Parts: sequence; C-alpha cells; structure tokens
Amino acid sequence: MTRLTLPHLGEICTNSDDGEHPLLAPEDDHELQSVAAWLAEHPIAESYTDAIRNSIDYVLDGGRTGRFDLLSPEVHPGERASVGAKLEYEILRTFKLPKTKPLDTHITGIPVDIKATVGANWSIPTEAHCRLCICTQIQLKKNRHKSWLIRAHHSWLYRGKGNKDQKRGLAVHARDNWSFPLYDWTELPVNPLRYLTEEQAAQVLAKRPGQVKRMLKMFEYLEGHIIPRNVFLIVGAGRQDPMRRARQLPGGSGTERTHGSVWHMAGGAR
Repeated sequence: MTRLTLPHLGEICTNSDDGEHPLLAPEDDHELQSVAAWLAEHPIAESYTDAIRNSIDYVLDGGRTGRFDLLSPEVHPGERASVGAKLEYEILRTFKLPKTKPLDTHITGIPVDIKATVGANWSIPTEAHCRLCICTQIQLKKNRHKSWLIRAHHSWLYRGKGNKDQKRGLAVHARDNWSFPLYDWTELPVNPLRYLTEEQAAQVLAKRPGQVKRMLKMFEYLEGHIIPRNVFLIVGAGRQDPMRRARQLPGGSGTERTHGSVWHMAGGAR
C-alpha cells in the first residue's frame, strides 16, 4: 500500500463522485451515532463471537474433512478469506437484518456494509466509499476479535490501484482515531483439539481404532478441557453417526464428565 497523508477533520473528502462532504468525527456523524445506538441495544460482542465461531466451523467443515484449525496448512488461504463472506450472513441472521443493496444491509434506515478480515485490513469496495461500515478483525493467532463502526471516507482509503475489483484498504490511522469501537478485544473459543500435540492429534484423528476408543483417548489427553459437540463430529469425520458413538461413552447422554472433561450432547460447550 502507498503512503497516505490524511486530511484533517473538517476538511472536504476527496471523493468527487459523492458530492462535497466534510470529514466528521464519529461523535458529529449523526448517521453513525444512530447505527451505533441501535447496535448498543444488542449483546454485540457475544453475538459476534458466536457468529465468527459458526463461520469458522462452516469453512473448516470438520465433520467431513476432519480439520479443526483455520491456520493449518491444509486450509487454503482462499478458504480462510471466505470466513468474512460467511460472517456477513451470520450477522444478518443473528441481528435479523435485511439483505439490501447497494451495500449489505440497512440499520435504522441507513445503508451499512459488513466487512471482516482474518488479516490486517479490509477491502472496501467502491460502493462503500464514504459509507458506514462495520469492520471486524479476527486475529487467529491471538484467538480474539474486535469490531469498529467507521465511515469509510475515500480520503481515508489507501490510494494505490486497489485490487482488480477496485477495492481499497482502510488507513490504520483513520481506524484508530476516527472510528467508533463497538466492543473491545474479545476472546474467541479455541477448539480443544488445538491443545493436542501432533502425535496426540494423529492418534485421536486416525482411521483406527474405532471412534469410541479414539474419543476416550481424546478425553485422556484433554483432561480438564470443555469438549463441545462439534469436536465429536471432527473425530468421527467420514464415519457413520459419530454422535451415536459418543453416546456409547460412559454415561453418554446429557452433560457428562469423562476423565475430567465436560461435553454436551445437545451442542455447544457447557
């Protein structure tokens, strides 16, 4: 990205296609404040945590592929990037928002674009220049996420040539100084299989022995960890009815504690 010198607040945005308009601080942007107030009525950090987890699980497709780590070399970079596209629809569903044009949705009658990245920046399309955007950053190595509400002024986007769709990145200074943080850095749940060593993971995810024996071995290795339902699907990937096999574990129904680990048959960690 080319070096960008940002104009000061109060100056006119360089986006000649959108008519002259000043660069406003978040507290002076009435549309931004309206959207922020609507979002504040919802448990947004918790909702985004669930939506991001669902999006990651969807992309990994662990019940079919046996994958459990988005940073694994087995995951193509394009698949990683697709988490953001899936997240958009998870957020629309979670907050019961309509899918509209020209951006992703409307909140309090105001067009809003929903952006997410597993990298360091977002790709802002031309139709979202100078519009409100919810920008979410997912830091996979730190297992956390954060979202900002910002008006993606043309003046605050890196010049360059953009990508082939003419999307441009948002200047870090603009994000840090002229955005509205929707919530602070929030922890993402870690798939407990990521705590296994390579040797342990190879044993737990092997084709043999049978699922029940491998699940018991998983409990032994992950003693003290919470084991959610989707982990059983990953361990039984490609096999018939892994949840039926899970029910064959000692006391296999409801919420159980086996070898110090807790799991929940109905789905979701307890």
